[in-house]
Amino acid sequence: MTVLSPTAVSAVLDRLGLSDDNPGAFDGAWIDTRGPRLDSLNPATGEPIASVRTCSAADYDRVAAASVAAFDAWRHWPAPKRGEVVRLLGDELRRHKEDLGLLVTLEVGKVRTEGLGEVQEMIDMADFAVGLSRQLYGLSMHSERPRHRMYEQWHPLGTVGVITAFNFPVAVWAWNAMLAAVCGDATLWKPSQHAPLTALAVTKIAERVLAAAGAPAIFNLVFGDRNAVGIPMVKDARVPLISATGSVAMGKQIARDLSDRLGRSILELGGNNGIVVTDDADLDLALRAVLFAAVGTAGQRCTTTRRLFLQKGIAAEMKRRLVRAYGTIRIGDPAEPSTVMGPLIHANAVRDFRHALEIAVQQGGRILHGGKVLDRPGFFVEPTLVEALPHMPITCEETFAPILYLFEFETLDEAIAMHNAVPQGLSSAIFTLDLRSAEKFLSVAGSDCGIANVNIGTSGAEIGGAFGGEKETGGGREAGSDAWKAYMRRQTCTLNYGTDLPLAQGVHFDL
Repeated sequence: MTVLSPTAVSAVLDRLGLSDDNPGAFDGAWIDTRGPRLDSLNPATGEPIASVRTCSAADYDRVAAASVAAFDAWRHWPAPKRGEVVRLLGDELRRHKEDLGLLVTLEVGKVRTEGLGEVQEMIDMADFAVGLSRQLYGLSMHSERPRHRMYEQWHPLGTVGVITAFNFPVAVWAWNAMLAAVCGDATLWKPSQHAPLTALAVTKIAERVLAAAGAPAIFNLVFGDRNAVGIPMVKDARVPLISATGSVAMGKQIARDLSDRLGRSILELGGNNGIVVTDDADLDLALRAVLFAAVGTAGQRCTTTRRLFLQKGIAAEMKRRLVRAYGTIRIGDPAEPSTVMGPLIHANAVRDFRHALEIAVQQGGRILHGGKVLDRPGFFVEPTLVEALPHMPITCEETFAPILYLFEFETLDEAIAMHNAVPQGLSSAIFTLDLRSAEKFLSVAGSDCGIANVNIGTSGAEIGGAFGGEKETGGGREAGSDAWKAYMRRQTCTLNYGTDLPLAQGVHFDL
């Protein structure tokens, strides 16, 4: 396995304005932060790439105050002018796509095409938000009172706190930040402890764009742990909306803290996504979809396929094809173009992989392929297929690793019941050529997930649709459709252009 040379890595950091020791906070200027240094590790080698100085609670308070001030100025910019700034940001991201994509690969282990795809997702979000800046529509309603006009309008909400996970270190920020910007909000970003460099690089690009446009510093960053940054942000009344991506346990704690101050949330939490394959399915199509959805990002996507339901008529053949295909997956340096699967993010993820497989075997599962930790530098494991029994408790949990549990079923009703019998509800799919089966899966009696697909996999969502899930996935929605409404406050307005003062519901109040 080859890796990029230290000289090549240094060149990427230099072009993106990064150094060996980076400040971890931006509030319109880079702050000499007071927290301890933290190394960002390359998961393909286990070696440090560069370090970041984390934030103290005082640093957080300074950046939060600056974000509020930036919002106060930014909200007065007309929305199309805000969209123009976002357009310029998208153009600048295009210019740095290659280096940013490679930095994603270096820092979180995504294979090269996925790293580039993540940066493209930021660019796509910028384009989407630019168009949206002229479409922040309200409604006009008919009043029951004569000579009255009713309508609703949308105003900027404030500072949006964005907490991102390592697996999408910059795209999820863009889902939130691009929409928040055209809506008139500022963004306060707490990136993952495992992916600070990509966040710093994007913030530096945004810094240049804002300065050239004469815009306030609406894209701010605070890098630190949960005590210095995470908890203060969630409890901060100056931050009316928290958008957080992470574990279910983290989301439940955030929800409790926000409820104490009646704050808003967008929670994107765990996924335990399933694909149903029926007897009449196109197996070639299903196989290709399952491979990417189960193995992409080394099983570390929230939309990763973790459960595969095979109808008995095709189960044996599909298992045979999967075992053969899994044996051809090229595991190695994610920066190499031929690599299909890179590493897990850190040693604890490898430990969780081992532990989940031990429990699966104890509960009656049988490993059909994989299951080993590779003896090489970095955090590499084999993608693994496990023949599972119904109701194995481990299959109801989300293990952030490339483990795919295989089940068999007889009827579609049975498959849907098994599919829905988990606490999570993010993404789902069915492979079938039968119209009735497809429609049933998408019906109210079908998948209970926020995303339901037919003849495509569970991962790789487009930004035009609102992204999010149900149940313990959190219920939040980001990116496309009408997700922009979460970043604004709705105001209902009634105007009386007459000389009388009639009351609604026929109420009389005569003195």
